[in-house]
Amino acid sequence: MDKFRIEGGRPLEGRVTIGGAKNAALPAMAAALLTAKRVVLRNIPRVRDIITMRSLLDEMGADSSLKGEKQGNRLALQARKIPDPTAPYELVKQMRASVLVLGPLVARFGHARVSLPGGCAIGARPINLHLKGLERLGAKVSIEHGYVEARADRLKGDVFHFDTITVTGTENLMMAAALADGVTVLENAALEPEIEDLAALLNKMGADITGAGTPTIRIRGVSRLEGAEHNIIPDRIETGTFLAAAAITGGHLILDCVEPRHLTAVVAKLAEAGVETRAAAARNTGGPEALEAKMSSPGRAADVTTQEYPGFPTDMQAQYMALATQAHGSSVITETIFENRYLHALELARMGADITVDGRRAVVRGPTRLSGANVQASDLRASASLVLAALAADGESVIDRVYHIDRGYERIEDKLKRVGARIERISEV
Repeated sequence: MDKFRIEGGRPLEGRVTIGGAKNAALPAMAAALLTAKRVVLRNIPRVRDIITMRSLLDEMGADSSLKGEKQGNRLALQARKIPDPTAPYELVKQMRASVLVLGPLVARFGHARVSLPGGCAIGARPINLHLKGLERLGAKVSIEHGYVEARADRLKGDVFHFDTITVTGTENLMMAAALADGVTVLENAALEPEIEDLAALLNKMGADITGAGTPTIRIRGVSRLEGAEHNIIPDRIETGTFLAAAAITGGHLILDCVEPRHLTAVVAKLAEAGVETRAAAARNTGGPEALEAKMSSPGRAADVTTQEYPGFPTDMQAQYMALATQAHGSSVITETIFENRYLHALELARMGADITVDGRRAVVRGPTRLSGANVQASDLRASASLVLAALAADGESVIDRVYHIDRGYERIEDKLKRVGARIERISEV
């Protein structure tokens, strides 16, 4: 099991290239099941979740090839036939986003068998709205032996209102409705940029989708979809993580290949906390944008509440908590999305952080002197917060279970090394 050894106390200086968004790439990969033609995705991050989804598609009978290019990785997928439309527990338990194959399989093949994902370290995330939506479109859904079974000769368009906002639920039903008879209207849909990116791919494949990125999405079903090529959007959470890394180390970073439009709430909150960000000259004129970030001195305490997009993302809460340990004053963090997403607070406390957790509310008092320690990651974003804290700490830290961070960051240690971090991966057999 791999670990990171980090010697802290060094400001980060230089340029970092941000990769493609894994949360946009995963539904795009599932969308390849909607057609027998070839789908080519560029700017794919080479992270564990992508590898897991590729393994799932391969196991079901799809063909895939992944190779590196100058502007990121290129993944080609083709699902001519799917002999066994089953997403087994062994793969789904590794990554909840595996459930995204449910809608495409039912829509194109009339049958899907997908393992229930269960809970995870940051709280339960049920898929009941995915199933209710498919039933509204005419699928017969049952749960047997830990698997969801869904069948439909042909899905029928209808109106479905999400009781609560769900990103993967919106994506699943949008893909299913793309091949349904008639018009489907999704109300109270998620607004995330990843929804817009998926709709853009589906429309390139011949779908008829309008309203993605708004609360009401309208999908006019078509009889079949074609192949397409598509560039995945930049990862807004990786971008936010490196903005926080520049700030917590008192460094100065330029981040290439970013989309500032997707980071409005994060940039605004970081500015309130004393982090200076501004547009920078991109490496390629006419190409993706760049952001420059550095910390004003001293950092300031600022309260934050996580919200659905376009609010402050829950996936940046842990990183912000690490940054708040170095701010002057008390920062109140309120987590509204997940009920159990403060496991990293205990590990930060081992490094000297002054954090009090009460239910969904955490109070971080700073600034505190962080010191290197042995700590353990509990989930993807928690591991990122521990890396940030270790970069700012005095002495050496060892972070265990970094397979969590590998789920969503492509070789983060290599990117950090290139801007001055003293970090190494320790591989243990």
